[in-house]
Amino acid sequence: MKTDLAKILSVSGLHGLYLFVAQSRHGAIAESLSDKKRTAFDAHSRISTLSDIAIFTSEGEMRLADVFTAMKSTADQGSAVPGPKDDPEKLKAFFAKAVPNYDADRFYVSHMKKVVEWYDELSKYASLDFVTDEEREKEVEEEA
Repeated sequence: MKTDLAKILSVSGLHGLYLFVAQSRHGAIAESLSDKKRTAFDAHSRISTLSDIAIFTSEGEMRLADVFTAMKSTADQGSAVPGPKDDPEKLKAFFAKAVPNYDADRFYVSHMKKVVEWYDELSKYASLDFVTDEEREKEVEEEA
């Protein structure tokens, strides 16, 4: 089953990723990917969908789905994906292989750690095969 990054949420100040379940009266209801516990987030929660997040490259921005795909491809070629607590130089070396044109002036080690955490969580609890924009639009048209 493909993962729809438009339904995977990151909540500022909270660890882990959440799957959007429903809109509530004053916010959203989401389920933790790791422990399946549901949480209601109010309108003041800083929620981002992973489909809205990109990293800076020398050519502009690279969407997170493309970054995850590049990371998976690099890992499949024998370079192990480092952990978020690994040495910063190891993280930089991995991203230099996976996304060689990343903008070192604007894509910091702290961002790399967050991307690696999300990659880890998606690989454990979801799929690294992502729904494309075309597939998402087709699904919306079928529901209408």
